[in-house]
Amino acid sequence: MNQNQQPGRRTGAVWTLVITGVAGFMAALDNLVVTTALPSIREDLGGALEDLEWTVSAYTLTFAVLLMFGAALGDRFGRRRLFIVGLAVFTGASAAAALATGIDALIAARAVQGVGAAIMMPLTLTLLTAAVPAARRGAMLGIFSALTGVAVAAGPLIGGSLTEHVSWQWIFWLNVPIGLLLLPLARLRLHESYAPNARLDVPGTLLVSGGLFGIVYALVNGNGDGWTSTRILFCLIAGTVLLVAFAWHGSVARNPMLPMSLFRSRAFFGINIASLLMFLGMFGSIFLLSQFLQGVVGYSPTEAGLRMLPWTGMSLLVAPVAGILSDRIGGRPVVTTGLALQAIGLALFALVLEPGVSYATELLPALAITGVGMALYFAPAASVVMSSVRSSEQGIASGANNALREVGGALGIAVLGAVFAAQGGYESPQAFSDGTVPAVWIGAGALALAALVALLIPKRGTAPGGPVTEPASAVHAGADADRAPVAV
Repeated sequence: MNQNQQPGRRTGAVWTLVITGVAGFMAALDNLVVTTALPSIREDLGGALEDLEWTVSAYTLTFAVLLMFGAALGDRFGRRRLFIVGLAVFTGASAAAALATGIDALIAARAVQGVGAAIMMPLTLTLLTAAVPAARRGAMLGIFSALTGVAVAAGPLIGGSLTEHVSWQWIFWLNVPIGLLLLPLARLRLHESYAPNARLDVPGTLLVSGGLFGIVYALVNGNGDGWTSTRILFCLIAGTVLLVAFAWHGSVARNPMLPMSLFRSRAFFGINIASLLMFLGMFGSIFLLSQFLQGVVGYSPTEAGLRMLPWTGMSLLVAPVAGILSDRIGGRPVVTTGLALQAIGLALFALVLEPGVSYATELLPALAITGVGMALYFAPAASVVMSSVRSSEQGIASGANNALREVGGALGIAVLGAVFAAQGGYESPQAFSDGTVPAVWIGAGALALAALVALLIPKRGTAPGGPVTEPASAVHAGADADRAPVAV
């Protein structure tokens, strides 16, 4: 009887991989696909620098603050059901973004896209892991991770090609037929599952959402409204107070979204703060450099996307080697080296950026060094996160790390955008260079600080309850399979 069931189980696992893999690809793609389209969006819809920042940050910020809440919703109300809801929201918001006739409408659609991704994305691996037998789980998760890596690497190129050869609207239209195809497949092919006694941390979600929105709003609009204006000061103060309240809530609540006790672990503190700083420096720099390649150097959107590949695509080549290396010598030296190389790469950018810069002799080395550094960071990062906590806390730890990365990206665009606006602008290639150089120096500084923070990670990750010996793939799979309920 078991033999007769095996083909059906294999078919179910394959269908689950296809559905969750394509959904994950779309969500990951939308992090960077818009970057090379920003000049065309600004030309078509108008808007100032802060509007372009919100075009990216509206997605990453809602994605970040609702990611753990989305996982908890799936645990409580059904993972397949909430996956379908998230996919439907993401698909509908993609259509709304493509139909936007003004920059405000586009920003609103991007925010709703982030809501859909926050519900959908954390459930993809949970559904996949539950559907795949343990013996084949590593291979399936490897394929899933490869799809996500391809999405990140190809994001600028896909965005640039669609913008140049069709229109920027097609970076969003692309999601619609795929989403409409996946919706009935998810309903028919995915199996429902729940987490017993899962509850939602609504107060924690509201506190962190309000706090981060206030901080990011102030950073994005500070130059335009004036840093001493009532609105900006109110947002800064209110945002800070709400984030402090979120930290207090995480210390005293019975089952908070993010228990502050986790940060007592040097490994957990080190890798998560380093991750936040890494995304702050890198995401903010990509936001400006992708525009620099078009507005200053003069490349078309497709040419700019191709020339970003040594940066974004290096992970596909270096990550397997970095993973083997981290298994042999530990995650700390690999992560630290990766962060240091990214800091060096951004510093090289800052040293050479000017209207007449040469791609082959000046930009390409910086792109390659930064790409290698990013690959060295990503390969062992998940294993370091998981080995820093008890097995019962791995779901929360995984969600927290992903959320902090997205928060870092939103803050990076806001901080580096503020520096750019204060020192330069879009008036001329020289003005754009004048603003980009100090902003990228800030990004390099954030990466250098991240490398120093990563030194806090112990040489070999040890969870509070004892040593963790699982390899990176097993730890990553287990974290998503046993995602802890986010409770109140």
